[in-house]
Amino acid sequence: MDSRISGFYKLPVEERRETIADLADLSAEATEAIGGTGLDDDRADTVSENVIGTLEYPLSVATNFRVDGEDRLIPMAIEETSVVAAASYAARMARTQGGFETEVDAPRMIAQIQAVDVADPQAARMRILKEKERLQELADEQDPTLVKFGGGCEDIEVRVIDTPNGQMVVTHLIVNVQDAMGGNAVNTMAEALAPEIEALTGGDVEMRILSNLADRRLARATCTIPPEELAAEDSEFTGEEVRDRIVDAWAFAMGDPYRAATHNKGIMNGIDAVTTATFNDWRAIEAGAHTYAARDGYDSLTSYEVDDDGNLACSIELPIQVGTVGGATGLQPVAQAAMEILDVDSAEEMAGVLASVGLAQNLAALRALVSEGIQQGHMSLHAQNLAIQAGAEGDQIDAVASRMVEEGDIGQAQAEAILEELAE
Repeated sequence: MDSRISGFYKLPVEERRETIADLADLSAEATEAIGGTGLDDDRADTVSENVIGTLEYPLSVATNFRVDGEDRLIPMAIEETSVVAAASYAARMARTQGGFETEVDAPRMIAQIQAVDVADPQAARMRILKEKERLQELADEQDPTLVKFGGGCEDIEVRVIDTPNGQMVVTHLIVNVQDAMGGNAVNTMAEALAPEIEALTGGDVEMRILSNLADRRLARATCTIPPEELAAEDSEFTGEEVRDRIVDAWAFAMGDPYRAATHNKGIMNGIDAVTTATFNDWRAIEAGAHTYAARDGYDSLTSYEVDDDGNLACSIELPIQVGTVGGATGLQPVAQAAMEILDVDSAEEMAGVLASVGLAQNLAALRALVSEGIQQGHMSLHAQNLAIQAGAEGDQIDAVASRMVEEGDIGQAQAEAILEELAE
């Protein structure tokens, strides 16, 4: 499968759908699902509470991605117009040097058990550690299926932390959750061990819940961009100048949390879009990513350097807690179809793809910011939206949008005036 689809964005929606169904070898059910709405009232009512309807996102596909030597089509559900185009553009730049390379930790999640009012916190810590093997066995008894497939509680750590309410003893269960996101598995284990921790500490266990700072479950991606790929034909900057300006933009994010917040938001634009399309928990990934970025003072999740050959060396590292089994994906036919398009075999493989998408998204944003400016692409796409709102259809949409961009007057009144002129 070749993810490089020239002129894909110019095709009508139905032809795009047929192209993706053919390239991804989608099942008949998946092909039908991506042309529909996915959740009827009955299904929606099983996913959430007090349901009164459903809200649809556009389901798009980012092209050009090659991850670990394999071409990928990336399903994305997002309302921001430029995200899919930007990801595809950066992926095309990365293809010249083989695409993205990834390295992903084993899918380990952390469950926390909080004990308060402990008279001897340090001694209590040692008592828990002395019983570690027995506690691990008890944890594994809660999910024999997970253990059967190679997962389970791999370690137990104990921390004594200082809080405004005094010292607390916090026990961490380190659990390999295999291809699940893992929330239910680790929470069940924590609940089962709570009475044991109370007995060992002599305190009261109040909280027993997973942590979304999944720093035992890191995903990393890298790519290399030659400078000639960075300069646009009509740009006033050379590729080397754009490269150096991208490094300066990254340094800005490393030194200033106000910049880092928007910098990292751009990364999550892509990652969230894929997790939304596959009905994974994008909120958990957001929480973990931003907390990880703040571990030494809030800064960038990506890194940009110039290598010995003068190329832009790009990398990203962040926690990604994602599942390919369980969760809500199986309840949403369109999400199941998105998983077919993504075609990953494990949660680790999916995490590597997500890290690559985040890096691509960030790279494209930085390149635009330091060269033509982010608004040029945004406003071109916004012009199309305005043309549609004015009543343009078919070829009229591009005609109206192009006129507005050429004339530098992008607004609703101008769209309506141009459309009226075309009609006459």
